[in-house]
Amino acid sequence: MERCDRDLAFLLKYENVAWYEDAQVRILDRRIYPCELSYVMCDTHQEVAQAIADMVTQSAGPYTAAGMGMALAAYECRDMKKADQRAYLIKAADTLSHARPTTASRMEQVTSGCLGAADQASARGKKLDEAIFAHTLAALNRRYSTMEKVGGYLVDMFPDQGKVMTQCFGETIVGMMLRAAKERNKKITLYVPETRPYFQGSRLTASVAYEQGFETYVITDNMPAFVMAAKRIDLFTSAADLICLDGHVVNKIGTYQLAILANYHGIPYFVTGLPDAAQPAIDTVTIEERDPALVLEAGGIKNTLKGVKGYYPSFDITPPHLISGVVTDKGIYSPYDLKRYFASKVEQFY
Repeated sequence: MERCDRDLAFLLKYENVAWYEDAQVRILDRRIYPCELSYVMCDTHQEVAQAIADMVTQSAGPYTAAGMGMALAAYECRDMKKADQRAYLIKAADTLSHARPTTASRMEQVTSGCLGAADQASARGKKLDEAIFAHTLAALNRRYSTMEKVGGYLVDMFPDQGKVMTQCFGETIVGMMLRAAKERNKKITLYVPETRPYFQGSRLTASVAYEQGFETYVITDNMPAFVMAAKRIDLFTSAADLICLDGHVVNKIGTYQLAILANYHGIPYFVTGLPDAAQPAIDTVTIEERDPALVLEAGGIKNTLKGVKGYYPSFDITPPHLISGVVTDKGIYSPYDLKRYFASKVEQFY
């Protein structure tokens, strides 16, 4: 297998996302990277699910972690009878796919693929954990390859010497768009909002951009309006946790307000990702709310008096009228025309 993670930053290398080996799943702890380099070691699939819930890995990382968690679950049930093995894996799939509610439909696609790989291995008398690991690695490579196409279409929208604002951490698409920009000699400058409370922008997106050779500025989450105007930002882009077929985009909290600001300043907003056929309309989506205590601190340092309350919706919803285009592996679509994406064959993504 030719790996698609060539020339990408450290945290985008396959082994540094999530990896199954020696009856453990190793997950790079993105909550503290790059200030600290540490891995969370999971001995059970339940621990993998908890790591996903605890935001040890974010963006597309949970999809890989879930697949590796399924390989670990297969190892856990290796001595059971075939019928019991499958029942165990079905239960593990439910645990892993529902670790975070907003992305459950996509996570179910991941675990369903793992179950299929296990069924094939069982029929052939092969080791289930090895088969699920191989399936997950192939899916990871396929996702990178798909996002490489997305990155190419997105870079088509970048002006030479352009100034691009991002949001949160778009995982693979960040590395792929920058790799494509470098291959085309587009010397873009990135402005990266920090993205509280986990600071995925400042810690993850900025790290990837810097490692891949681009001038990168981190800004606080209350600076984008001024920066858009003062620095004459050319384009705003984000990935998406979900793209509903009605054109609504669910992404890290803060995306909606950035889309409003971009619209006000006449800056195009291109969202990257694939439409989700399982989410025909925004009313089918559950917005996850996380521990409100996290907004009362920064980097573990408390910022409020005891008794002050916090509120932390993890995602927000951007309506289609604020979106210039949805960048997919098949090209760029209007947010009002996403059903057309499925008019031609859709490659297996997870």
